[in-house]
Amino acid sequence: MKILVVDDEQDIKALFEQRFRREIREGIVDFAFAFSGEQALDYLKKNNHEAVLILSDINMPGMSGLELLKSIKTEYHTPPPVVMMITAYGDEENYRQAMQLGADDFLTKPVDFAILKTKLKIH
Repeated sequence: MKILVVDDEQDIKALFEQRFRREIREGIVDFAFAFSGEQALDYLKKNNHEAVLILSDINMPGMSGLELLKSIKTEYHTPPPVVMMITAYGDEENYRQAMQLGADDFLTKPVDFAILKTKLKIH
């Protein structure tokens, strides 16, 4: 499963690679990382939107995660990637906006990797 993680915090890459070390080694998941909404759209265009799951932070400088979500849901239909939004702010307004824009799920930081793996059906 190809997963694109979008977050402006650079250390997220090491965190995901550590928490999914076994799954990466066994070929269950393959991660790509983008550190802005713009980089994420670039990645999707260059890689024929091969990511089947996108985990995106909401609060990023430049293009926000909500703007990225809107672009993804508008431009990529076949097959549509699953988009999970991640934010440090679990407020109702961000949740409502994300769901209205077509988010498939919503996670709060710090990410509980056991819950994430359950949602991804990785045990």
